Amino acid sequence: MKATPQVLLKDLRGSIDNIDAALIYMLAERFRCTQAVGVLKATHGLPPADPAREQEQIARLRRLAQEANLDPDFAEKFLNFVVREVIRHHEQIAKDGVKTDQ
Repeated sequence: MKATPQVLLKDLRGSIDNIDAALIYMLAERFRCTQAVGVLKATHGLPPADPAREQEQIARLRRLAQEANLDPDFAEKFLNFVVREVIRHHEQIAKDGVKTDQ
């Protein structure tokens, strides 16, 4: 017996919901790591942004996107969005000073 379009839609949406949840948890973990990087940079007087690293990451993610059949332009836009947020966090950490209880 064939599944109805409604059943197929519900199943697909369930998978999408699971993927969205995984993305959120992965982003949260990524930001926990970048917060630690921000503290390290602030502690040692390093700049919040690293343009050379950012360019390496853009090239790397564009390659990965191509391998995954994902639009490389989308991957780059997404990475740029995340990097802007990370830099904002690093600037705030540097401005506020490093907390010793971290």
